[in-house]
Amino acid sequence: MEIKRAAVIGAGIMGHGIAEVMAVSGIEVQIADAYEEALSRAKTSIETSLSRMQKSGKLKEEPQAILSRIRFTGSLEEAVKEADLVVEAVPEIEKVKQDVIQRAFRASGKDTIIASNTSNILITTLGKGISDPSRLAGFHFFNPPVVMKLVEVIRSEATSDETAETLMNLARRMGKTPILVKKDTPGFVVNRINAPESLLFGLIVQEKLAPPEAVDAFAKSQGLPMGPYELMDYVGIDTMAHSLEYYSEALSPEYGKCHIFHDMMKENRLGAKTGKGFYSWKDGKAQIPKAEPSSVIDLMDVLSVEINEAVRLLEQNVATPSDIETGVKLGMNRPFGPISVAESLTNAEIKNKLLKLSEKFHTDIFKPADSIVSGKLKDAISGKISGKVTEQKEKMDTVSASPEADPVKLDLRDADFTAVLTIENTRNNLLSLEVLNSLEKHLLSLWNRRETRVIIIRGKGNNLSAGAQLNQFFSSTMDFAENSRRGERIFRLLSEIPKITIAEMKGYTLGGGFELSIWCDLRVITPDCTFGFPEVTLGLIPGWGGSQRLRKLLGVSRAMQIILTGERLDGKLAMETGLAWKMFPADQIEAETDKMARDLAVKVAPISAAIAKRLINKGSDVSEDSGLEMEAMSMGLLYGTEDIKEGITAFLQKRKPEYRGR
Repeated sequence: MEIKRAAVIGAGIMGHGIAEVMAVSGIEVQIADAYEEALSRAKTSIETSLSRMQKSGKLKEEPQAILSRIRFTGSLEEAVKEADLVVEAVPEIEKVKQDVIQRAFRASGKDTIIASNTSNILITTLGKGISDPSRLAGFHFFNPPVVMKLVEVIRSEATSDETAETLMNLARRMGKTPILVKKDTPGFVVNRINAPESLLFGLIVQEKLAPPEAVDAFAKSQGLPMGPYELMDYVGIDTMAHSLEYYSEALSPEYGKCHIFHDMMKENRLGAKTGKGFYSWKDGKAQIPKAEPSSVIDLMDVLSVEINEAVRLLEQNVATPSDIETGVKLGMNRPFGPISVAESLTNAEIKNKLLKLSEKFHTDIFKPADSIVSGKLKDAISGKISGKVTEQKEKMDTVSASPEADPVKLDLRDADFTAVLTIENTRNNLLSLEVLNSLEKHLLSLWNRRETRVIIIRGKGNNLSAGAQLNQFFSSTMDFAENSRRGERIFRLLSEIPKITIAEMKGYTLGGGFELSIWCDLRVITPDCTFGFPEVTLGLIPGWGGSQRLRKLLGVSRAMQIILTGERLDGKLAMETGLAWKMFPADQIEAETDKMARDLAVKVAPISAAIAKRLINKGSDVSEDSGLEMEAMSMGLLYGTEDIKEGITAFLQKRKPEYRGR
């Protein structure tokens, strides 16, 4: 089913944000709210947001054209009567949501899909008493909807495949990444995994094991931008209290052991919204006392309870491992999720940590899940939990989310014998494990591809890459060392692949981004490119081959200067040292690089180029005499190719050669 017209019930932050996302994607949408002031604020907020997006170049059309697709009304019935989809986005109160959903069903068409944006409440519960529960599902956006990529599509016990699939496709159409919650459960995926964490941090303060500021200091020492208590203040203490209360009723009474949030509610300490929660708030900022990081909790405590809850979701067939990983990464703005963390830890260490937490806090919530107790953690996170796979489960799996967007896009241009690999990860195209894996996958796929002779490496937007994504999880020093080794081997493929590789150095080309560039055969640069190795200023060294490759390219003295000073350099120096081949203005570099790649692809014999780059790279590792022998043998190899005959014939006939790579 294609969604052309939609209605959003509730003009609050979530409601008007969802409506804006729909309108940007071309859908006619009506926002309904009983309060005129709410509608007026929603209109102003949408206008401001669209104006901001236009200035940043994120809109494909004028804001006014998008606004023309949004209408505001005080009548729910008026909004839904011609809608293909109705999204309920009223406050998180079960009775209120049920009433809105029932009214929407009565007033809308017989094929209209009704979706709830609830963050916690069972969809099955919200659908009690409606005439056709197969058309009801959860459609949970994350705040702010315009920015956050994740959408959870939740099936109730009665949701049809068509309903779920329509919402999954709509989310993708709106530029979101949907995950499928195959089985209705309180909190769904992301908030369900967050629930034990909220309990853990609540009990730490409730039992006076550590002050909030000390735990937050610990969290920030681990690279997090905001500690858990500052975040809870920001979200709202009342939200935390209502969530745990709901979980105690719908999930486990153990969540009721934490009463500190309700105590704070009684004192009107709701966090930022009232000016006081765990901290005092002034001008939108928490006034956090200075404190030494607490030793009451460590990173493994938090990761273990996340993994434990993820395993429970897998045991209950709530979602797939990949959807759980994607959900936590995108929903919590993190570079890793519980599945990837669990892959690098042992069953025993997670089990022991959970047993200690359960004993320490006297709650079963932290007790290990069945799969962890039986030593089958790896089976669980790989989707191999024992038990008969039912026909219903197989059917639901066919309506699952697409794999998370590939962080390196491959553009094959066979007519030109070229290919472009574009890095798209964060605003600065940071290099994560996913980026490295994707780069390796694409390079290997191009290795023996005769239609590709030249490969361009570029970054989306204004930067090539500002370096490695430093907030990734590594379980040990050996794990970190292996990450370095893997990066070295992947980057080395750029110098070994039998194609010409060109790096497009623009904007920030720092650290790992600079290493990526120097492993390529050729480099082009913009005058304002900022490149260099800042690693020593961070307590690191260039760890993906930079210390070895740069020495070969520029010599020991220049490599020492660049690496040991950590200085940021510009395009002029790259040209002076011979590091870069050509310089182009920033607004022309992509077009000029494309042209240069096309010219090389037809001018240079592919086999000659492949052998020449290997002679240069490998010849520098052996004696001169051995290098000369390698060169002579290569000449003999080339003598038997069709390309040498074509090259000489074309030269004598004064025409352009037509190489075939044979």
